[in-house]
Amino acid sequence: MTAYRCPGCDFVYDEAKGAPREGFPAGTPWAQVPDDWCCPDCAVREKIDFEPEASEATGNDTRRVTP
Repeated sequence: MTAYRCPGCDFVYDEAKGAPREGFPAGTPWAQVPDDWCCPDCAVREKIDFEPEASEATGNDTRRVTP
C-alpha cells in the first residue's frame, strides 16, 4: 500500500491506516478518497496536490525524481 503526503503541512494519508476521523477506514485505497477531499490538518490542499511517498511494504520509492 502507498502513502501520500500533503506538501503544505506534511500530513500523511497511509492507505494501510486510512483516516478514520475523516471517514476512511484502514485499507481504503487512495482511489476511493474523493477528488475534492482536502487535508484535514491544513485544509488548503486538494487530493491532487498530495505526493506519493515510499511504500513501506515494498521499500520502493514512489516519489517523482526531478533532474
